Amino acid sequence: MALEENRAFLREDWTLLLWTTLAVLLPVLITLWCSFQRPKRKVQLKDLFRKSKHGWHYTDLFNKPTYCCVCGVPILQGAFCDCCGICVDEQCVREADRSQACKEIMSQKHTEGKICHQWARGNVPLASYCVQCKQQCGTQPKLCDYRCVWCQTMVHDDCLSSLQNDLCDLGEFHSLIIPPYYLDQVNKLRRRHPEEYCKLAAACGTGWTPLLVLANTRSGNNMGEALLGEFRTLLNPVQVFDLSELPPSKALQLCTLLPPGSVRVLVCGGDGTGQDQFIPLVTILPLGTGNDLSNSLGWGAGYAGEIPVEQLLRNVVEAEVVKMDRWKVQVASKGNYFRKPKVLSMNNYFSVGPDALMALNFHAHREKTPSFFSSRIINKAVYFLYGTKDCLVQECKDLDKRIELELDGERVALPSLEGIIVCNIGYWGGGCRLWEGMGDEPYPPTRVDDGLLEVVGVYGSFHCAQIQVKLANPVRLGQAHTVRLVLKSSRMPMQVDGEPWAQGPCTITITHKTQALMLYHSAEQTDDDDDDSSGSEAEEVSAHHTANHALKT
Repeated sequence: MALEENRAFLREDWTLLLWTTLAVLLPVLITLWCSFQRPKRKVQLKDLFRKSKHGWHYTDLFNKPTYCCVCGVPILQGAFCDCCGICVDEQCVREADRSQACKEIMSQKHTEGKICHQWARGNVPLASYCVQCKQQCGTQPKLCDYRCVWCQTMVHDDCLSSLQNDLCDLGEFHSLIIPPYYLDQVNKLRRRHPEEYCKLAAACGTGWTPLLVLANTRSGNNMGEALLGEFRTLLNPVQVFDLSELPPSKALQLCTLLPPGSVRVLVCGGDGTGQDQFIPLVTILPLGTGNDLSNSLGWGAGYAGEIPVEQLLRNVVEAEVVKMDRWKVQVASKGNYFRKPKVLSMNNYFSVGPDALMALNFHAHREKTPSFFSSRIINKAVYFLYGTKDCLVQECKDLDKRIELELDGERVALPSLEGIIVCNIGYWGGGCRLWEGMGDEPYPPTRVDDGLLEVVGVYGSFHCAQIQVKLANPVRLGQAHTVRLVLKSSRMPMQVDGEPWAQGPCTITITHKTQALMLYHSAEQTDDDDDDSSGSEAEEVSAHHTANHALKT
């Protein structure tokens, strides 16, 4: 009897052990299987996305209640199109490709000079209102109501049939959007000439200033990709370019198909250039950590999503046009008489010394491990560590013995410096007003259009840090139309607009190149810590704008 009881207990123990093992192993096996299947699924989806007319992006979790536009069921993960805004379950992507049309970047216009509304059903923005009955949309827990993918107009399911006007005026940002019918007409032109583009632009209304958006998706906190999607939703997708996929020169070829002088360019964490009469009006949305040019032009020191994209577009529409000097930096290496000098373009500043050394070390480290530099805090911490290291090592000491400086042809006697900075704009080092500084000396404020460069010196990395926290002033060496530096011996770190390199003995000549048309935003304070100096710069730029009022489009 006792033996049978022991056997029963053993069977129960083995059964419990078996079920416990299965309970532990089964979730692990399922997780491992899903882990192996996910890359395979992503490869299949990526191939499907590449062939699709939609701009699909996969997400593991939607940030609000979302319904599939094909089957209508609630979904947590799936794909969304960043051009037309439709959302689908993973299993419905192929069906959505067949049944749901995306924004057409080029199409014929209506007989009245407009296009028809293109409706996308469901998932309308929160707190949106019907254009017909003025009641709130999207309040029911299901796939309901419609949104025009061009003008962003909302309408209830029941109100759509009674909507009297089915023509789309492209909405609030019509003056920034390249209408699909404009590109269709350009495609039919036999003679492509600026005069022909001006004739076609008449159909787009008065004050039409099409906007091109260039985003560097690797800048800042990887915000570039999300910003691209929001701009594609509000504008024509053909106006939005990813600088990680093509160079700025290719993106700006679209300027040659638009009326000269009408184009505005918003650069998000990148830079761009134009050519001849098609040079656009440029503004900058800062995504990284430096952002001194955007700060000088009133667009702030950094963008972290605190302002809606719609407000950014309104700011671009209201921005003032100013001129900004651009400079040619010619580097002639010593002894290489048969090699052409290296020629660079400078918009912000040139420097030789500790700040260029920190930029060079940071750049080299980021090239090796780019994934590590995905946070502004980490980027600034790395800069701090390199600056602390240079305070101890002093790699750039005795610069005054190794370099000669000439301002407009006159030799300048240098004190015991470690660095020289040549500035075109008012800000340096991530928000420091270098030329005006602190103190009571009557130095005129910098201007971006006066054809003058401000030249200052620093005693080392610690001095740079003191300047940035306003505990010290730089050594003001003077202002000049032409700056010449002669590096007589050894190698020194140098940089132009944040692009660093190590340079041997050479002669550097900085001369005026041209002026670019930039957009200045005067509605916001750009330096909270220095209200007086920020106000003076805003007054300077505003006064300059008044003198050049004819530049406004």
